[in-house]
Amino acid sequence: MSVSKRQKKRRGGKPSAADGADPHALYEEAVQSPEADIEFFLARFRQHRSREPKSLREDFCGTAYLCQRWLAGSDERTAVGVDLDQETLTWGRERHFTGNGLAARLELLNRDVLAVTEPRVDLTCAMNFSFCVFKTRPELLRYFQAVHAGLVDDGLFVTELYGGTEAIVEIEDERELDDFTFVWEQKRYNPVTHEVLCHIHFGFRDGSVLERAFTYEWRLWSIPEVKELLLEAGFSGVDVYWEETDEDGDGTGLHHITLEEENQESWLVYIVAVK
Repeated sequence: MSVSKRQKKRRGGKPSAADGADPHALYEEAVQSPEADIEFFLARFRQHRSREPKSLREDFCGTAYLCQRWLAGSDERTAVGVDLDQETLTWGRERHFTGNGLAARLELLNRDVLAVTEPRVDLTCAMNFSFCVFKTRPELLRYFQAVHAGLVDDGLFVTELYGGTEAIVEIEDERELDDFTFVWEQKRYNPVTHEVLCHIHFGFRDGSVLERAFTYEWRLWSIPEVKELLLEAGFSGVDVYWEETDEDGDGTGLHHITLEEENQESWLVYIVAVK
């Protein structure tokens, strides 16, 4: 992931909403839903284990917003956040772990997720398709092996994947929020390598735009590939949880375990791997 601050100003050179926008804060509001993710984590862990999870590792954690919400849920919990971008980690520490007492139970690591196996935790997650930064099978297998090694003996790994007929076309999808518009742009897709180039833009009511606030260069993996590599990495079982949609085709936030589904224009799944 890369971050940019290229902006369009209003006519006349006056400061625009985009000039004062914070891309990290916008991303958290538009993209992340840590409470829903944590609720899913807890339900799956309780399903597989006869105890409550206490420790979480968030790979590709960015601002560690999910870590913050995890720690806020119980005084008995600890969290580890791992990310390569020190600037983003610093932003997250200042925003989410100042003056609330949570920092004592948090460890933020400015390291490569491939090199982190300690401390061992109950749960590891890689949200928002972040593992797709690994573009070859050996790279992704190495990552899943690192995740496996970093879990306690009865640990779980949870990640997400997206797909569908619209996932491999050039498209812009807009979603209105209270004070801005979130724009997801799929700029390029290579059918030979399954590599995609995507951007996030933010638009504002004054007409200004924070262009390419975030850029992603990924390989769009398939569900079977991910399942096979997780099993090869040593996990004992892998389940796919499909997000249900309403009559308009929008995601409901509800998921069911599945082995067969009809393809859709856009789909989203949780993938749960049991050690």
